[in-house]
Amino acid sequence: MVLAGGLSTRLYPLTKQVPKPLVPVVGVPNAALLLRYLKAYGFDEIAINVHYLADAIVAALGDGSQFGVKLRYSYEPELLGSAGGVKNVAEFFGDETFVVVGCDELTDLHLDELLAFHYEREAMATIGLVECAEVDQYGVVVLDQLGKIVEFQEKPPKGTERSRLANTGIYVFSPEILAKIPAGEFYDFGKQLFPALQAAGERFYGFDARGAYWADIGTPPEYRRASYDVVRGVVRIPQTVQNGIDPAAVLGRDVLIEGPVCIGPRVRLDDGATIVGPAVLDRGVHVESGARLERCILWEGAGVGAHAKLRDTIVGTGYRVRPETILENALVANDV
Repeated sequence: MVLAGGLSTRLYPLTKQVPKPLVPVVGVPNAALLLRYLKAYGFDEIAINVHYLADAIVAALGDGSQFGVKLRYSYEPELLGSAGGVKNVAEFFGDETFVVVGCDELTDLHLDELLAFHYEREAMATIGLVECAEVDQYGVVVLDQLGKIVEFQEKPPKGTERSRLANTGIYVFSPEILAKIPAGEFYDFGKQLFPALQAAGERFYGFDARGAYWADIGTPPEYRRASYDVVRGVVRIPQTVQNGIDPAAVLGRDVLIEGPVCIGPRVRLDDGATIVGPAVLDRGVHVESGARLERCILWEGAGVGAHAKLRDTIVGTGYRVRPETILENALVANDV
């Protein structure tokens, strides 16, 4: 199951127009990347819960056939929380072990190894974990020698962390977990279900996926990091162009491009424009003459006026930055 019901307020104003599952990573909706990722490990029956801008999600993903999977949508008029959303489609899982992934995960974590660990431990629940240098913005998990979870720390201040293993939001559950989740009410994995499992001494484990890539694109800093890591080749996304200039892009005279970039189809860079990477310019972007962009991400159809200067900025779908504007560390988008 892909969890996709949230509002993604941390990416406002970008996600006032685009729901979280459709936030593009180098021009591709992250939900599409997740479906391909799951399919690569043999998961071809996938449920996805929707709430905010649900019609846009359904229009983009369809029945899943374009990704080689069969999608089932679970519409939530009122949000049920991460665990409640899973409970709401309990009959979909039947009596099989299943995987749950958040729609804002970008990862290459080996699901086959995660599943093998889960089965070896005869676990009820297993969390995929990655080691991070800085964990003050993540949920931290402390394990014993066998991998059983003994403690959680939520965003521990620097110097107080008891582990550097961060919760990726990628979970494996045995079907008996469904009996632990109340029906028809809001119920959360991190705040309710997981503490209850730990307190009851259930078979609750963490899998140390050390070396795997993972980013939570639900915050601006992590979204930038993930996008730039793709462009730089730190992590590869299957079946997509990773970097470079699309042949259908149009470059004017004296255009300067420095560093790694992904410049999509029908992008227009007018005379004297400068792009300093890592940078992503999605399809149909127009950068007018003399504009300078450093470490920027422009979504589909965005525009930048002549002689504007943008640094560390994300520009939303169809938004136009006026000529000679100066933006630094900004998020701008159409407010709908």
